[in-house]
Amino acid sequence: MARVELIMPKMGESVSEATIISWTKEVGENVELDETIVEIATDKVDSEVPSTHEGKLVEKLFKADDLVQVGDVFAILEVDGDDTAKETTTQEPKSEEKPEIKEEKPEIKEEKPAEKTKANIKNEGNRFYSPLVRSMASKENIGIEELDNIPGTGKDGRVSKSDMVKYLENKGETTKPSVVKKEAAKIQPSTPIANTEGTEIIEMDRMRKLISAHMTMSKSTSAHITSFVEADMTNIVNWRNSVKADFKAREGQNITFTPIIIEAMSKAVKDFPMINVSVDGTNIHIHRNVNIGMAAALPDGNLIVPVINECQNKNLVGITKAVNDLATRARAGKLNPDDIHGGTITMTNVGTFGNLMGTPIINQPQVAIMACGVIKKKPVVLETEHGDVIAIRHMMFLSLSYDHRVVDGALGGQFVRKVADYLEQFDTSTIV
Repeated sequence: MARVELIMPKMGESVSEATIISWTKEVGENVELDETIVEIATDKVDSEVPSTHEGKLVEKLFKADDLVQVGDVFAILEVDGDDTAKETTTQEPKSEEKPEIKEEKPEIKEEKPAEKTKANIKNEGNRFYSPLVRSMASKENIGIEELDNIPGTGKDGRVSKSDMVKYLENKGETTKPSVVKKEAAKIQPSTPIANTEGTEIIEMDRMRKLISAHMTMSKSTSAHITSFVEADMTNIVNWRNSVKADFKAREGQNITFTPIIIEAMSKAVKDFPMINVSVDGTNIHIHRNVNIGMAAALPDGNLIVPVINECQNKNLVGITKAVNDLATRARAGKLNPDDIHGGTITMTNVGTFGNLMGTPIINQPQVAIMACGVIKKKPVVLETEHGDVIAIRHMMFLSLSYDHRVVDGALGGQFVRKVADYLEQFDTSTIV
């Protein structure tokens, strides 16, 4: 019999690690080719990993809630074949370790304490560190005490590669252990709660923990500020009412207000490209593509943000189909890891719940997020050639939260006003 290593596959362009949710097979059980062997989570998306071979599961190298890097071996199968295959696969890691040991002695004296730090990180404490993080810590000669003080934005506050990169960039400048501890407390605060009668204590599910860490990190990263405008949606409401039946009959799906608003945002980004940026330390990344995230509420009450890519190259029909596809797959839990990555600006529709307006939290590493309130009839003063009149119009509040580190009030205010202008100037002769 031979042994085969199962490798954690690449699950998307920007996905480098995954968390094991559960194993569908136990040691000793047979596994069919392409049969699911483990369920994993990447950010907020759950996926299944199929077996690349047929055989018997003989070893699990990770357990539930462990973080696995893409390309790492996560399980070993026993398959039919020569014993030579077993020797090759089991001895391969040893052959990789030997050169490392030889290189440490003659070249770098600091490698030895780095290895000890790595071993301590692996075996001590309650905090889990991925192999990549341990390797980075060893390379930079970061000890276990210092590593424990680095705030993590991953699952359960775990330190990710981006956390390490950010920490190393700031190391020696303004980051001190006391400051790091305060930041870590912000991410996962522990506040004494009075013991009252009839209290039920439940643990956050995995996605709620991710949302909690991400939102707290965003507030501690960006200087949030919000601007508001009110848009007259009457022409759009009337136009949609006139085309929605034909569109439904022809395309088999609904046309909502969301793609219309996303199209207006895409146009406004062309006018104000500095709203479509990300911040990396003191560097500003200006994105050419307008990838608009669409915050969507899930049946379990959690939130996910799938992304409509390259909105600047899509017409209204294309955006509508992309919105409907992502919304449907989000509710069914069928999103792919890449579906929620690469966004450059986000839109959230608080009007879905009847809310008038909102002040959303920026979806890092973006610098702006726009909230759309409920479309509501109200009396409005209109200027006409015969004088001012009061008319019943369909009105909607737009609110833009933006990062004041790089987006000033003038830019933020002009952008959200421009979105409203595009909505109010919507061409009612548009054919979909």
